Amino acid sequence: MAKFIKAGKVAIVVRGRFAGKKVVIVKPHDDGTKSHPFPHAIVAGIERAPLKVTKNLGAKKTAKRTKVKPFVKLVNYNHLMPTRYSLDVESFKSAVTLEALDEPSQREEAKKVVKKALEEKHQAGKNKWFFQKLHF
Repeated sequence: MAKFIKAGKVAIVVRGRFAGKKVVIVKPHDDGTKSHPFPHAIVAGIERAPLKVTKNLGAKKTAKRTKVKPFVKLVNYNHLMPTRYSLDVESFKSAVTLEALDEPSQREEAKKVVKKALEEKHQAGKNKWFFQKLHF
């Protein structure tokens, strides 16, 4: 079977606290690991997407509405639904690791790096689908 869950692939979480949220796969583990003996992936996603901005909003209001709230998580493949979209993850790939997920302070640092990278992508106007709320 072809491996279609690769780093940079956008997926949707279908189970758990973040069900219905879009994520990008940072590191896939097809065979599992010793601590997690099932196929899984380390993902970074958007917990709260940026809101719509119009031209008559002030600079302060615009800055607040364009904020992104990210999350980083280890997710079982059974709980992911891959999409046709992909996203570049090189800017935060080194920060989001298995070790970073174990330690709470490192997890917070990883979230900050992901937040910065995703907000830059949103400001640049790239990957618009990833930053829109999922309607279903």
